Amino acid sequence: MTLPEASPSFLTRLAVCSWSLRPTDPANLVSQLQDLGLPRAQLDLDPMRENAAVWGGLPAVLADAGIQGVSGMFRTVGEDYTSLETIRHTGGLVPDATWDANWANLQVTVQTARRLGLDIVMTHAGFLPHEPSDPTFAKMLGRMRQVARLFADHGLTLCCETGQESAASLVSFLDHLAEPNVAVNFDPANMLLYNNGDPIAALRTIGHRVKSCHLKDAIVAQVPGTWGEEVPIGTGQVDWTAFFTTMAELDYGGFFCFEREAGSARGTDLAAGRRIVENLLHA
Repeated sequence: MTLPEASPSFLTRLAVCSWSLRPTDPANLVSQLQDLGLPRAQLDLDPMRENAAVWGGLPAVLADAGIQGVSGMFRTVGEDYTSLETIRHTGGLVPDATWDANWANLQVTVQTARRLGLDIVMTHAGFLPHEPSDPTFAKMLGRMRQVARLFADHGLTLCCETGQESAASLVSFLDHLAEPNVAVNFDPANMLLYNNGDPIAALRTIGHRVKSCHLKDAIVAQVPGTWGEEVPIGTGQVDWTAFFTTMAELDYGGFFCFEREAGSARGTDLAAGRRIVENLLHA
């Protein structure tokens, strides 16, 4: 498969997920981004809310260094990724026990995003119900609508990250939600980690709803019901040529954010992934 002529333009839209670098403070984040040679980042918004004394100056530090915040990310309270079963019960906006705390945090998150000049913020919404007949469907629809309208009031697009349900289920839920500022952050590796379908087929199903994406690789678990394995880009099962070809066919206009959430040499892995992607896009 040959990449379309439009794909080299993707080179100017490569970024890094800030949390992948595990920065200790804004200056450390800038230093690591400069070492990677990528002056663009999808920004973890939670530290500015949780530790303003350290992270409150992030907007000014990024501006001084010429670093562009391309989008944001927030986590929900109480997420437990120990197993697929624990995250199913604790993740996103699903649990009743953490909904009030999440809603309170979101009042700060939208303000943080605006301070950073962001237009897009992504999160794992939680395991979305597959069918309208599911008892939790109406609850999740209501909560997602409430959050979507809060984001819309602040001029923000809310992106649901892929993986925790099939592409068809996600599209069905978003069709029922029908909120124009809700889109998708596509992570091909998550489709494999959660064993929820072929990433390229999923990307085609979700199509133009994709407004943000992660560059991450993985291998499907050999034992059903367990986690797959996140691996460095180019060593997993994501077909990167097909991925970028499909993105070009979709006329994707967003950023491509390298993410690495496993391993002890994340900076090295991210740098290697960047070289692989750049070589592919230059071909």
